[in-house]
Amino acid sequence: MPSYTAPVKDIQFILHDLLGVSTSDIQGYDELEADFTAAVLEEAGKVASGVIAPINASGDQEGCTFENGLVTTPKGFKQAFEVMKEGGWTGLDCDPEYGGQNMPYVLGTAVGEIFSGANQAFTMYQGLTHGAYSAIHAHGTDAQKAKFLPKMVSCEWTGTMNLTESHCGTDLGLMRTKADPQSDGSYKITGEKIFISAGDHDLSDNTIHLVLAKIAGGPEGIKGVSLFIVPKYIVNDDGTLGAANGVSVGSIEEKMGIHANATCVMVYNDSVGYLLGEEHKGMRAMFTMMNEARIGVGMQGLAQAEAAYQNAVIYAKDRLQGRDVTGVKNPDGPADPIIVHPDVRRNLMDQKSFVEGGRAFLLWSASLIDQVHRAGDKDADGLVSLMTPVVKGFLTDKGFDMTVQAQQVFGGHGYIEEHGMSQFVRDARITQIYEGANGVQALDLVGRKLALDGGKHVMAFFEIVKTFIKENEADGALKADFLEPLKQASKDLQAAAMYFMQNGMANPNHALAGSNDFMHLFGHTCLGLMWARMAKAANAALATGASDTAFYETKLTTGRYYMARHLPATGMHLARIQSGSDTVMALDAEAF
Repeated sequence: MPSYTAPVKDIQFILHDLLGVSTSDIQGYDELEADFTAAVLEEAGKVASGVIAPINASGDQEGCTFENGLVTTPKGFKQAFEVMKEGGWTGLDCDPEYGGQNMPYVLGTAVGEIFSGANQAFTMYQGLTHGAYSAIHAHGTDAQKAKFLPKMVSCEWTGTMNLTESHCGTDLGLMRTKADPQSDGSYKITGEKIFISAGDHDLSDNTIHLVLAKIAGGPEGIKGVSLFIVPKYIVNDDGTLGAANGVSVGSIEEKMGIHANATCVMVYNDSVGYLLGEEHKGMRAMFTMMNEARIGVGMQGLAQAEAAYQNAVIYAKDRLQGRDVTGVKNPDGPADPIIVHPDVRRNLMDQKSFVEGGRAFLLWSASLIDQVHRAGDKDADGLVSLMTPVVKGFLTDKGFDMTVQAQQVFGGHGYIEEHGMSQFVRDARITQIYEGANGVQALDLVGRKLALDGGKHVMAFFEIVKTFIKENEADGALKADFLEPLKQASKDLQAAAMYFMQNGMANPNHALAGSNDFMHLFGHTCLGLMWARMAKAANAALATGASDTAFYETKLTTGRYYMARHLPATGMHLARIQSGSDTVMALDAEAF
């Protein structure tokens, strides 16, 4: 059975050596001393490895069941959920007015990676609740917040987001779910939603659904969509639960992965709903939840890669096969462990360098979100908006690739269920699809985010890279291995953006055909920046006499690998982008 160990030391390095959280002037960061964050992360690691990782494989095998209209989660899930609630993990970064602990988002993200790495399907129940909490917190009335949020923070009640219908996914303007106004100010919601993660289950007393629907007589298309709070059970004025609310489960989906998360078809039949935010402004409110969810899904892709990598390393050190071509390394055994072979090393280094660079990128992005919410930094808000599709799209595309590579280390055993590697692959696969498929993320990046505020935010990113290179160009320890590759990657990214500016207006297909390559070019550049920054931090630690020299030297070696073996992919992506759309669009539809 696969194992999982929380990567506490690496997270601590990013929080303190790289981001310097405890010396930041962001409100609340002064509490993030190294001893405090270590205690939180280590305790989260104990819950992850001792409580939720052991039910990951069994939950995958058992799945959720649907009988007599009721959804039941796998054995052990309810008890594990109680542990999460009792430990206060569900409200770690939530508003203390509603029972939260008000920890910064960056710490919540780090803890979220640990829990997702241990058991993605389980962690989704509280993760979706957090997203629904955020939407109500940002857009709800005081009465709505007082009624729903305290028990959502504690996860006595859980939450969902209901967007997709059988005939519309990305194009939500086509939805048919309707909302009829009532004399008391509520609405009657009627319609059917599909693919609703954590749509119904036995882990909480009530489920608070956020449902997109159209009010009769409103504008056509997406401009006529509103968002509603639709509880499974009506909540009385005194906070007690009342009657069932005409919300039912049509079925649960049979899926490739995340079997232990109840993905439901939800049926609304004259259900009582309460408008969240303004009429016909539902997407504005829903995007509060979706943007958070997209960062969270990027985290899931990274977390599955980390978990798969850990097990691949264990196997590679244990599995005996063949001899090292440079000389026997295990003379007392019949063969050497496969980790001696260069192609296995390449495979593991691919995984290690992506996971560590991706984690730095994720937590840096999370710190930008704290700058927005805790410091009111509008520039950070624009940068987060630009980065969100990159975090979601790049980290999940590469995260899935890394789970496949980890599976490959096992050879034939990786294809056998008892070793558990296929679960990492299957669970990671959904991250490329839900919360906006990665093709849509790439289109959003190129079609909307690049030009946002006149291109101000992408120019700000270029300036961040340029400034870092300029400030450190005299550092001989960084220049050849880190700064020069980063400079070339940044040039490639700027050239790609320039290509879109020069050709995209005349023929939009030239930009859209290169959008996926641009997202990956951007992602590689971001990880290149992170690795250059981490190299600087590692060198500084070694120069000041850090006790764990092996950790920092390994960090530098891993970074050099990424810069030499992966960052050059920016040139390939640029060449593809500059080839335009002619070959992409050359065939008539009938020719496929």
